[in-house]
Amino acid sequence: MVLLEFSMSPLGKGESVSKYVSRSLDIIDKSGVDYRLNPMGTVLEGEWDEVLGVVKQCYERMKKDCPRISCVMKVDYRKGHTGRLAGKVASVEKKLKRKLKTSS
Repeated sequence: MVLLEFSMSPLGKGESVSKYVSRSLDIIDKSGVDYRLNPMGTVLEGEWDEVLGVVKQCYERMKKDCPRISCVMKVDYRKGHTGRLAGKVASVEKKLKRKLKTSS
């Protein structure tokens, strides 16, 4: 399983791009892939082809009316581990013995 964090936004569409980003979140939410939205991007959890497929769908939708797109991705693969969206945060909170501010 992989965690894939990405941020995709159009360039040249003004200061606020939530109109375009929200379309991507609609695709992500309907995909069935587990995810967490944060203020600077979205983290997906799933198999490699599955999460990259979701990113590709977001790209294909955005390129329909955005001639320039910026995308940043970060991937963390760990064999045999699932539930890491919540598990990684829980592990740190356990060590600190307190809850932290998270977007979930």
